[in-house]
Amino acid sequence: MTIPAQGPARGPDGPHPDQDPGHRPAEGSGTADGGPATAPPAPDQAAPDPASAAPAPARPAGKPGAVLPDLADPAFWQAPPEHRLAAFARLRALDTPVYVAEGRGRGHWALVRHADVQEASRLPKVFASAPGVTTPEPARWVRALFGDSMVNLDGPDHARLRKVVQRAFTPRLLAEAERDIDAVAARIVDDMLAERPDEFVAAVSSRLPLEVICNMMGIPEEFRPEIADRVNHASENIGVERGLAARLRMPGRGLRALARMQRMVAGIGRERRRNPADDLISALVCANVDGQALGARQLGAFFSLLMVAGVETTRNAITHGLALLTDHPDQRDLLVSDFDGYADGAVDEMIRHSTPIIQFRRTVAAEHSLGGRTFRPGEKVVLYYASANRDEAVFGPDPDAFDITRSPNPHLGFGGGGPHYCLGAHLARQEMKALFRELLTRPRDLRATGLPDLAGSNFDNRVRSLKFTFTD
Repeated sequence: MTIPAQGPARGPDGPHPDQDPGHRPAEGSGTADGGPATAPPAPDQAAPDPASAAPAPARPAGKPGAVLPDLADPAFWQAPPEHRLAAFARLRALDTPVYVAEGRGRGHWALVRHADVQEASRLPKVFASAPGVTTPEPARWVRALFGDSMVNLDGPDHARLRKVVQRAFTPRLLAEAERDIDAVAARIVDDMLAERPDEFVAAVSSRLPLEVICNMMGIPEEFRPEIADRVNHASENIGVERGLAARLRMPGRGLRALARMQRMVAGIGRERRRNPADDLISALVCANVDGQALGARQLGAFFSLLMVAGVETTRNAITHGLALLTDHPDQRDLLVSDFDGYADGAVDEMIRHSTPIIQFRRTVAAEHSLGGRTFRPGEKVVLYYASANRDEAVFGPDPDAFDITRSPNPHLGFGGGGPHYCLGAHLARQEMKALFRELLTRPRDLRATGLPDLAGSNFDNRVRSLKFTFTD
């Protein structure tokens, strides 16, 4: 069942041509509506096999006639943002998590409340990241070929790898990275003013995190255009519904891009072992933390994670940030009036509001009661950060409001805490602050001129493009 696509019509380059060309509809404007139904089994029972039984639609308590959204339906993720927000609000109002049937006997329990997502995140012995946090989980042959990413590991394996990585992020390296961030942000805006582009993602938001991470890792300049291309190919279909022909292509463009990117960084790693430099790759491959350093596959897996977690997420947060400041000129004016005073709060509110990573998956490893239900080993749960970051119990009666003065702001945009809390949280915040300082103080009247072109992914809040304008 498809959610009707309401809201303002858009042409390929912005608002529909029949609209006033000077009008930019606010992101998420429109009327929230219902969606298709999912069917939770009883809280004390194992999930039913969707292939053998079709349970009746669930009804939210206190809202007769309202059906629950089907979080496994691609149409849900392609619907306007306000539809999804309203659907998650209905799910948070229920007494227990709902079961989401994924087909072929598979499914997961949806954790949508802030408290539940945070508790599950901090109990890795109960809610395990292995065998994978994405939906669908990585196939065994993919894990064997590319190695296990740190985000998919638990226990001692995860702790050892994270320890090597943390030790490599020395205070000196981080201090140099922060100085580099300011220089790269200034150079990007120099180029923007000189070239006058009209598409924000390619010209501005995607450049900063990629250049900063490549500089920090020590990636030679000649490899960077290809890496940028590989990152786009590797991530373009994550969480996005594709046609049958696209799904059957093996290993597929995304995996080929990933393989080439990992081979490239493995080659750099081998050279750095012979001739160490003052960069992160050298620190990782020459590390001696309890006799541990990163091997070729581990380095490739870490670099791939860094490209998605460090480039894609920051790029999307920056892009949504411009859209939010355009839609809320009062908040933009407040930020400009005292950038140093409000920048930290503005960045965190942009991250909360956009939630770059929508969800991560967990596998239940031990029986545990949470959110009114007892979970049993082998069951799957999904942590919906996008819902947790709009929880009325934490963010007040109007959690959809964009407020750069919000305090406290315990958003879960970097995860819910625990051993998998984002290593790059500080770096991402610094990148966003540096870029918005340049964007809001040098050009005049910088603003988005169309709605973000969203990928419709159930994994990340990816923006393909965003039209914008400014004056000197």
